[in-house]
Amino acid sequence: MNHVTTAPPPRRLRADAARNQQRIIAAARELFADRGLEVTLDDVAERAGVGVGTVYRRFANKQELISEVFDTMVTELAGAVDTALHHADPWEGLVDLFEYSCRHIAVNRGFGEVILELHDSMDRFCVMKDRIRPGMTAVIQRAKDAGALQPEIEAGDFFALVNMVDGIAGFARPVNPDVWERYMALILNGVRGDGVPRMPLTQPPLTEDEVERAKAAACPPRKR
Repeated sequence: MNHVTTAPPPRRLRADAARNQQRIIAAARELFADRGLEVTLDDVAERAGVGVGTVYRRFANKQELISEVFDTMVTELAGAVDTALHHADPWEGLVDLFEYSCRHIAVNRGFGEVILELHDSMDRFCVMKDRIRPGMTAVIQRAKDAGALQPEIEAGDFFALVNMVDGIAGFARPVNPDVWERYMALILNGVRGDGVPRMPLTQPPLTEDEVERAKAAACPPRKR
């Protein structure tokens, strides 16, 4: 009689191992966002408060860790899209999603440069778009159907508008990391439906001094 053997199901990570993995991913995310490609797995271990061996047992190299961080961020974005789609108020759902997108791009500028170094970066971006686009389109359409969004706005505009905010966020970040919220509100006020109240501008504009310091940070003097 032949006995068929099957491999036992993989065991779930122990609670402490799962917590360590979460700390590693969170630490890597912060470091990649702040410092870009120069981050090492040793740096991640130090920031996460775990032993170097713990990081290397889970991730053979930095690319594996980058991939894990990227997948985590895409999953979170997909969750934000789903939350917006089921918000009781179509406009508020759109606003929350727009703010989420702007905030995470603003604080993850360095990670955007990191992910581009992966050999399969374009494939990853395509997978992300395929996963996010249907829900994003539905959020936009729902807001238009409610009269809360100008009818000409399309899903593709959403990404362009987020990148417009990201442009000022990147410029102002060295001197005023919160001013992007002002321009996010200005953009949303520009695309809202006529019956939707304007969003307040809770952030003041950049001062002349901040503009000059931001320009200097963006264009450091050349070394002679």
